Amino acid sequence: MSKTYTTVQGDMWDTIAFTQLGDVAYTDKLMQLNSQYLDYLTFPAGVTLKLPDPVANPSSTLPPWKQVAG
Repeated sequence: MSKTYTTVQGDMWDTIAFTQLGDVAYTDKLMQLNSQYLDYLTFPAGVTLKLPDPVANPSSTLPPWKQVAG
């Protein structure tokens, strides 16, 4: 079952990725999954976004201390 997130006024792609998924490395995946909202840089309240499933290592190019724990 896919998880969703409903935006609050002022949300941005990277802050949603960080607060809901734990890492800004999920930003691209979040944007791809919700491509119909790509015109938004800053969201209004009430937009429901699909959240991607977390993966074991979304930020493999980052140093180990900055990677998402698997």
